[in-house]
Amino acid sequence: MIVPALYQGYEGIAFGGYVAGRLAEALDAKTVRVDFRGPVPVETELVRAGLPDGGVELRGGDGRVLAVAAPAPGLDDAAPPAPPAPPAPPTLAEAARAAEELRGVWRHDEGHDCFGCGMGRTSRTGLRTHCGRVPGRADVVACDWTPDPVHADPDGTLPPHIVWGALDCPGNWAGRLLGSQRAGAMTASLTASSPRPVRAGAPHITYAWVREESGRKHRYGMAVADAHGELCAVGEALWVDPRD
Repeated sequence: MIVPALYQGYEGIAFGGYVAGRLAEALDAKTVRVDFRGPVPVETELVRAGLPDGGVELRGGDGRVLAVAAPAPGLDDAAPPAPPAPPAPPTLAEAARAAEELRGVWRHDEGHDCFGCGMGRTSRTGLRTHCGRVPGRADVVACDWTPDPVHADPDGTLPPHIVWGALDCPGNWAGRLLGSQRAGAMTASLTASSPRPVRAGAPHITYAWVREESGRKHRYGMAVADAHGELCAVGEALWVDPRD
């Protein structure tokens, strides 16, 4: 497995949502959790191998484990301890306004070349999930998102590595705009499920919220909904601030 440079997050480091989705594709599970053990480099030969417990690990060329994926309890499980239900999504118009306002403020950040939220990316070279504050709401950040068909499978639906990618950066925006997360934080774990297909060319709402923060650790909830507010994908993430 090689992660093309197109799918980088920070410079030279693979985008966490893409990597997590590629590992999730190898598992026959409704919900998958991916834990990162270290940065995954782009344009480098990696090894994706099955584990005896049914999980999958990703190793670097030196044999070091970089990420581990395993089936996880469903995010919509009713049995305790059930995670809190996602907040109601904003409307498509509200999400579009939030994204436009964010782009106006963060336009200077065009040098950041993340596949998920790089301001200099186009819809064909990135996802442009620019989640901003939603007017009248203090609980979520959101953006409108119409996936480009270039990212889709032949049937028009998005593969897991793109859906997981759309869930990744919104958590970062929630932390930066609603929480106390610092610049340079990294995705430490990502859990996701996708109850409905996400279709290219159709408008969607991508949004996120802060669940818990403690020191350098920040936990977020994220979701992708269709234009009518029906959930297509839901996730949880742990981000960790850089050390001082």
